[in-house]
Amino acid sequence: MGRFVRWAAVTAAAALLAAGCSGGSSGSGEGDERSGSARPSTTGAKALPAALTSQKLDWERCKATADSSPPGRDWQCATLKAPLDWSKPDGETIDLALIRSKSRGGDRIGSLLFNFGGPGASGVAGMPGYAAAVSLLRERYDLVSWDPRGVGAGEGVRCRGDKETQAAEAVDPTPDTPAEKRAFLRDATDFAQGCEKGVGTLLAHVSTTDTARDMDLMRQVLGDTELHYFGISYGTQLGGVYAHLFPEKVGRLVLDAVVDPTADLVDHRRNQARGFQRALDNYLESTGQDPEQGTRKIANLLERIDADPLDTYSGRKLTQVLAFTGIVWPLYRQDSWPSLTSALDRAEQGDGSELLALADGYNERDASGRYGMATQSQRVISCLDDKQRPTLAETKKLLPEFERISPVFGPFLGWDAAGWCHDWPVPGQYKTPDVSAPGAAPVLVIGNTGDPATPYEGARRMADELGKGVGVELTWKGEGHGAYGNGSDCVNSTVNAYLLKGTVPKDGKVCGRRR
Repeated sequence: MGRFVRWAAVTAAAALLAAGCSGGSSGSGEGDERSGSARPSTTGAKALPAALTSQKLDWERCKATADSSPPGRDWQCATLKAPLDWSKPDGETIDLALIRSKSRGGDRIGSLLFNFGGPGASGVAGMPGYAAAVSLLRERYDLVSWDPRGVGAGEGVRCRGDKETQAAEAVDPTPDTPAEKRAFLRDATDFAQGCEKGVGTLLAHVSTTDTARDMDLMRQVLGDTELHYFGISYGTQLGGVYAHLFPEKVGRLVLDAVVDPTADLVDHRRNQARGFQRALDNYLESTGQDPEQGTRKIANLLERIDADPLDTYSGRKLTQVLAFTGIVWPLYRQDSWPSLTSALDRAEQGDGSELLALADGYNERDASGRYGMATQSQRVISCLDDKQRPTLAETKKLLPEFERISPVFGPFLGWDAAGWCHDWPVPGQYKTPDVSAPGAAPVLVIGNTGDPATPYEGARRMADELGKGVGVELTWKGEGHGAYGNGSDCVNSTVNAYLLKGTVPKDGKVCGRRR
């Protein structure tokens, strides 16, 4: 079991399809219990030792990994040391893996850091594949990304093995009977215990705020006076938390596919139920179907699969959770909608093979049965961030509302609120993140009206929370997760002018649909 809808970068989604929230402060420890939001401040953090701020990165050509070949001669990799515990900056350190491609132009601005979302997306693995989409930016920036703590090649986490992960795919995500509910919660407990055993002391130090502080250390070590940053999906929340912690260090920040900073754990699931239902309606209309009738047809299919999982060519069964995941994944990109049509048609005929292939893409499962760690990393990070721990009884009261929002997505996301951080061994740090950044330079915040995973309403809320004169909203009337590089010349030129020339658009600018 896991959070079914990841805040993941569009490019990661596209790559996987082709192949088949929240943070807290471990620095200041300050909080506002009236609002439930952590309120860390730069003054609460201890001064960093020179051994960290003056460290020299040993950049060398990136090596092949167990999962991929080297990215090419343009790319260099290095390791950054950061404090394990930011309240003890002179104590134990951890290693963070970085990747960069140096600027090709003569008028270099500095480094441009990228975070591709999740939480759990690897920047070291994702940056080379995204470079073509941001090639113009390389004229004036070094393109830099990294694997945040708890992710990928640096200090990644593993809470359960491949066999246990596959076994969890048989757990009913919308339990109906007492036995199914016990199994649902037992699986959550098993995952939490696996994390406690497998991750150890790092489990308490992978919050969004910890990573935001890592970003400022990167800024210093890379030699930049200001942080220039491009955050996608969950990366927008990370960027907002950074702006709150270090407003005076904000350079040019782009936040694309924005996570609503005013939403708590349950509200995020409401938002995503609405966002994915909106995307499903748009998809159904594009195929000539009535959205209400098409939605009911898919909901009925999921109910039948719940009772009787479908056969597939691989011999594995398509369970309800895998079918749901296979439906979610193509909605991340409009050009993947045809794959959803084909997979649903096959499933209606009793063959779950295509939906299973889509689900495996989302879960990063390869042909040998190995799973990627992004979903595990996401859960570890978000359960340290999220303070809420809804009980089964509390969740059951919410289910009718979730089902009204979306008969397809509502039941899954509603139940997931209870199971996601059940029996978690480390307390969550806040209800909602503080992203207020008075005095910061303008931050460009982009919302896409058809975004399924991070509905566009979150962009306005992020802009408002950043503060007057800081948050600048840009809206694109499009489809899919994210806006930049997704087919709109208007969006691309606006973002490029902001990052390359410092041109700040008028707050509220709207880009129409691509022609």
